[in-house]
Amino acid sequence: MAWDGDDLAGQAEDTLERQQALVEARFSRPNLTAEQRVRNTELESLRLSRARILAQLENATNPAHRRMLEGALRSVDEKMRA
Repeated sequence: MAWDGDDLAGQAEDTLERQQALVEARFSRPNLTAEQRVRNTELESLRLSRARILAQLENATNPAHRRMLEGALRSVDEKMRA
């Protein structure tokens, strides 16, 4: 997987937009079930993890470290889709 700074910046922007949407949704739907609140909390945590991984990936130069971060990013993305 090749590194593309523009693609990475776009992914970070998408992450920020999703985080903002989550905050707005939280305030507009106060009557969520306990299960929905737990899932929203999990998603928020995953989004923050994803943003942190992207930031680290942006600065990583060691190929082995980059591969590890890319694997972590795929894992977070899979969990967010589940």
